[in-house]
Amino acid sequence: MLTALVVVLLEAGALLGMAVTFVVDVLRGATSEAGTALAMAVFFAGFALLLAGAGRALWRRRRWGRGPVLTWQLLQGASVLAMAPLLPGWLVVVLVAAAAVAIGGTLWPSSRAWADRTSAPDAVA
Repeated sequence: MLTALVVVLLEAGALLGMAVTFVVDVLRGATSEAGTALAMAVFFAGFALLLAGAGRALWRRRRWGRGPVLTWQLLQGASVLAMAPLLPGWLVVVLVAAAAVAIGGTLWPSSRAWADRTSAPDAVA
């Protein structure tokens, strides 16, 4: 589980870094499509927060975090494979391996047992 969480947090950091890059490009005037760049920044920042929150949920033994983590890994793996001809080979290997490690680490039997809480969830204040 710990390995999967480290991969998920690295991915969340990369997404947040991309969001910042889009905003900086708009502020510098380096893009002609400011609206698209800002929309992508919001999209990437939202996914970064979702991944970080899902990772935190898994760390706190909440199984709901598995859904967003697994969904993102499948989307990332499929996207990378679809764009493989446009990307450097090493990047394709790294991103697909990261997705595989996160999926394996999240679905490993001991990880599933860790996240399957039997107590009632905390009340929402």
